Amino acid sequence: MQLVDTHTHLYLPEFDTDRDEMVNRALDCGVVKMLMPNIDCESVDLMLSTEARYPGLCYSMIGLHPTSVNSGFQQELDKLAELFTKHKFIAVGEIGIDLYWDKTYKEEQITALRKQIIFAIDKKLPVVIHSRDSFPEVFSVLDEFSGADLKGVLHAFTGNIKDAEKATNMGFKLGIGGILTFKNSGLDKIIKEIGLEHLILETDSPYLAPTPHRGKRNESSYICLINKKLSEIFKISEEEVASITFENSTRLFNL
Repeated sequence: MQLVDTHTHLYLPEFDTDRDEMVNRALDCGVVKMLMPNIDCESVDLMLSTEARYPGLCYSMIGLHPTSVNSGFQQELDKLAELFTKHKFIAVGEIGIDLYWDKTYKEEQITALRKQIIFAIDKKLPVVIHSRDSFPEVFSVLDEFSGADLKGVLHAFTGNIKDAEKATNMGFKLGIGGILTFKNSGLDKIIKEIGLEHLILETDSPYLAPTPHRGKRNESSYICLINKKLSEIFKISEEEVASITFENSTRLFNL
């Protein structure tokens, strides 16, 4: 059984004391690829050094996280674009709009998302989109690129069935993680209607740990719990779920 954790912040300080052990636990449960979204210019070196430490296992993305967008976002985008000339990245992410924590830079977030989507289309890379409390705004931007050769994933999907249908009709995958295991999340009913062909697995570690680890540090080995939950929802084997989501991930990110 081969699994891909399509979204892990493995390079963050939360793993500094036991990163090797955490990676080994992930390998033991069948994780063969770990994809790392960027946050901002300061996180790039940590991310790239982690990729170099685990070659063939870890892969880096480039992007400016919406909660890192402020009045100086253009300078950050320029620096990140320059890094693209020096390193290989598999996606543009984590980008998007987050209106949960702070709406101060809402317009800047929208502009930054638009610019990074244009960059992704130009570089022929998928996008990894963060859409917390912002589905209308995110879809409004995505609609601007209708007909463009754009693909990607809505990371940590928490929308309703209409959001899911709109995203998948655009050719996007839904990133499914620990939230699926939360009691009363309602996500199980939505994805059952959508189908496995539109899903990829993620942890968002060290955040959003699944039940029974909710509230604790998340890690890539817990992707097995997400895979198991999906097998229960779709009433098929864990191996079959892993096979389908593995194929979805490797095709989306051209692994």
